[in-house]
Amino acid sequence: MTESSPDTRLHIPIHLRWGDLDAFNHVNNTSMLKLLEEARVRAFWRAGPGEEAPSTAVLDSGIEEGILTLIARQEIEYLAPVPYQRRPLEVQMWFGKLGGSSVEVCYEVHNDPAAEPRELYARSTAIIVLVDAGTGRPTRLTPEMREAWEPYVGSSIEYAHR
Repeated sequence: MTESSPDTRLHIPIHLRWGDLDAFNHVNNTSMLKLLEEARVRAFWRAGPGEEAPSTAVLDSGIEEGILTLIARQEIEYLAPVPYQRRPLEVQMWFGKLGGSSVEVCYEVHNDPAAEPRELYARSTAIIVLVDAGTGRPTRLTPEMREAWEPYVGSSIEYAHR
């Protein structure tokens, strides 16, 4: 169980695509990684002209910006199969830890908030390292990142089936 209040979580809607399903008619495990990636990009990359993004979107995208975000580790615990649905999934995100050059991003994947009953499909943790694109070496989180992300720090996920 996690101890992070819904107020300290980002709530990112992500639509499924028919191609996310496998032969068993539920979201394939590799597609789940892509859905989490999409939620992460929407939560942390700055919006383009005319787009909206949450206050946590403070990263500039693209290698020409000088900073890369690399996944050092990712773990997923699947709790229920995710069937195809037209309503978006809700990916709840928060930080388990803000380090010097890394962050622990925690995720819970739920069905749409308007759906009854609510379903928790998966939990995940990703360790993301900020890297200088020129040198390939880790780089420190900036004060802007810390200021934007600290309100969303909560408890790390404790996995039930380790």
